Amino acid sequence: MRKLFFLISALVLSATMMAEDHVMAATKSQEPTANSQQPAALSLSLKEAQDFAVKQNRTLKNASLAVQEAYAARWQTIAAMLPQVDGSYSYSNYLGYSATLSMAGAEMKINMPNVGALGVTASMGLNGQAIVGVLLNNIAIEMKKISLDKSENELRGSVMSSYVSILALQSISDLLDSSLVNIQDLEAMTRHAVEVGAAEATSADQIRVRVNTLKNNINVQKRSIELATNSLKVLLDVPAETQLTLTEDLDNVLSPESVLNLLSENFAIENNLNYQLLRKNVELAQKNVHMAGWAYGPTLSLAYNYTDQHYYGEGGMRMTPPNVVQVSVRMPLWSSGKRAAGVVEKKIALEEAKNTLSETTDNLEIQYRQLCYNLTNTYETYLNEKENIEVAQRVFASAANKYKYGASSNMELTNASNDLINAQSSYVQAILSLINAQVELETFLNN
Repeated sequence: MRKLFFLISALVLSATMMAEDHVMAATKSQEPTANSQQPAALSLSLKEAQDFAVKQNRTLKNASLAVQEAYAARWQTIAAMLPQVDGSYSYSNYLGYSATLSMAGAEMKINMPNVGALGVTASMGLNGQAIVGVLLNNIAIEMKKISLDKSENELRGSVMSSYVSILALQSISDLLDSSLVNIQDLEAMTRHAVEVGAAEATSADQIRVRVNTLKNNINVQKRSIELATNSLKVLLDVPAETQLTLTEDLDNVLSPESVLNLLSENFAIENNLNYQLLRKNVELAQKNVHMAGWAYGPTLSLAYNYTDQHYYGEGGMRMTPPNVVQVSVRMPLWSSGKRAAGVVEKKIALEEAKNTLSETTDNLEIQYRQLCYNLTNTYETYLNEKENIEVAQRVFASAANKYKYGASSNMELTNASNDLINAQSSYVQAILSLINAQVELETFLNN
């Protein structure tokens, strides 16, 4: 029996070591990159910014930690079915008490010496619900991994939106800076004409209003750039004082090839992460039905108990056997309909999950077509607004040049300036709409 005890102990120790190795391996494979000392300046392309955010962003780290939690929960379920070993030691002092035993009219006193007892119990139990529980944990791990992929895709999309927003705002700011230089030259020329009596003071004042308007728009653009840059820093999880340099060109990011390639890509519903989650949810509901059904199943239990007693003094009677093996099977008989109601509840939940999956499957194709329409529409709008701002810039430059040589009025210059400001506002909005539509479709296709 002692050999059996040591064998069980060795098996438990081996299983524990294997479990620790498994959990540690899963943890290391999912372990997010720790925040190290951040550089004072970063120069990043769009791809580099997305990869950097994936490594650094704390929200994504929490999603990765959720996968580790699922692995740990699965091992807890597995470990509950493996042998559990408990040890105990007790000491009893009877303070000199002697028991009296009467037999055939004669009395005999039995000393009750102090006693120390060492006990070791190894036990394990197995039933159908525990096995199904492991399968449930496996599905939970897969769902956590899908959620992690979804969070990563959403993060990459957010980085792309912020990155392109900064490029667009910088482009408009550069355009306004050059326009400001031109109109300031016209203001200086007009002021000089007023001083020599060749022009009225109101003309110079009107030009001054244009200068102030452009300056105000430039300041608004700079503040918007700072806001967008701060948003990108939050996504990258870098300090506020970090200097960011974006190495991509706006035309490269918003290339016609990337949009056309995305629109020509075939839609595979199996790649959609929302569909994958709902399908796993149906599998989870099916396993819950099985688990509820196993409430009717038997539970097998096996236990081994070793006890060693030592008496401090004379006397004492060893009443407890040193080795005990117990095997038991427990079978549920009657629960007043509780188990039956549990099975019905899980079956209803399964039907709900199937209905949700079917509805989503039908709607995903429609959603895909709508996202393609949105991207096509916003891309066409972007091309139109890009042409409009180029035209507005040429018109403003022409009006400024004509005004310089007295071939156009102040009103024509003012109108050209207003058109340029309106065009830049529409251009930025078109870029943001385009990039949002592109990100939504890429996320939907799990690109």
